[in-house]
Amino acid sequence: MERAAVDRLERLIDREMKTRFPAGGIRRVAVLQHDDDPAIEPGELTVRLFIDPGDGQEDDQRSLDAWAQAHQAAMKRIRRELSLRLPPARLLEFTVGGASDPGAAPRITMPDDPELTSAPLSGPEIVEAALALLRSSYVFPDRAEQAAAAVEGRLAAGEYGGLDEATLAERLTGHLDEVCADKHLRVRVMPPLPVGREPPGPEGGRGRQSRPGPGGTRGRDDREPGGPERGHPLNYGIHRVERLEGNVGYLDLRGVAHPDDAGPAIAAAMELVTGTYALIIDLRRNHGGSPDGVAFWCSYLFPGGGIHLSDIFHADTGETRQFWSLAYVPGDRYLGRPVYLLTSHETFSGGEDFCYTLQAQGRAEVIGETTGGGAHPTRMVPISRTVAIAVPFARSINPVTGTNWQGTGVVPDTAVPAAQAYDVAYAKALRHVLSLTVPPPVADEARAALAALLPTDQG
Repeated sequence: MERAAVDRLERLIDREMKTRFPAGGIRRVAVLQHDDDPAIEPGELTVRLFIDPGDGQEDDQRSLDAWAQAHQAAMKRIRRELSLRLPPARLLEFTVGGASDPGAAPRITMPDDPELTSAPLSGPEIVEAALALLRSSYVFPDRAEQAAAAVEGRLAAGEYGGLDEATLAERLTGHLDEVCADKHLRVRVMPPLPVGREPPGPEGGRGRQSRPGPGGTRGRDDREPGGPERGHPLNYGIHRVERLEGNVGYLDLRGVAHPDDAGPAIAAAMELVTGTYALIIDLRRNHGGSPDGVAFWCSYLFPGGGIHLSDIFHADTGETRQFWSLAYVPGDRYLGRPVYLLTSHETFSGGEDFCYTLQAQGRAEVIGETTGGGAHPTRMVPISRTVAIAVPFARSINPVTGTNWQGTGVVPDTAVPAAQAYDVAYAKALRHVLSLTVPPPVADEARAALAALLPTDQG
């Protein structure tokens, strides 16, 4: 693993562990690999927690033993979660943070234990694990604490006992939503994870697959749940590309894949519409994807680099990542022609990012219904082999509006029922074509297509 990725992983785990334990319980975290210690096998990691016993004992071994005795349950939980969420972390170590000779400091080593991940968890254990992840990772810490306190009251009252996992997940999701009102924050039942293998986190929130780390599995650091994967039969979300009568381009985009995987397919789709006089991008069934993918698609609609599209603030690291239009894209850009975006109440997350960004820049007209209202990049984090929690860990900030579409959705420029959005946008595109000097066959196509739309044309 590259050093930068290890350093980022170390910061994430350090932040989470300090949230899990009382102030002073953990001094720092180190993530080590083969380059740091030849005893660690290539491709494997050791996570080392330096504790602060805070008891004034001078004997390091006694201090460590006393600390471990007081935190046995927490240590076991951390080992189980590392096995689920970071399979390369074959060893978990606890040592004393202030030892005069770190190399000789006593350590408690916990190797990966498949039995821990295979053992089913009770309802209260699932709830407790979910709340720990909420407190350490949610993008709004104050709201996380309010939601956790409310759920703990219900837990103490016995509301989560005796429930099957599906019922528990649904009930806990509802209780979290009562405080957080966040459609990305949810508890889900999943197919069982293979023992000893990396959990196949869903792509993409906004995504929903994350880089290696305590929050998820490999992928983009801001990808979306439900997005397309490499070689996926959904064709990177590109459902349909077509030249409509009147030389209008049409793209039915149902997911926003990361350009590392989907770049050639995106370039091919844009090449097919490059000669059209107007472009309709249908996002009515788009449920999310990668911010990198959104920036890649949007770059085709601007003359070059230097357009500040969006920011994502990462609450877990305090970092802000900026997204700009790209100075280079494969093929021709789509410039100087109108773009219409179709939306519905189902348009969500990365699909909303697409709309909000282009609308704020004045580059596209949004036609349809107000969108779903999910603007927080999300990680799907395993709690057990069959239960996971999606935790929004960052928030989008548009440089034009200074805010995002969380909870409000993207409000269309032309509001019509989703079922009518295509006809309305197509009519607008055809009128644009007929305002130009175009070859007679194209003008004839446009007039005929517009006449066929007149009974439902609203604008």
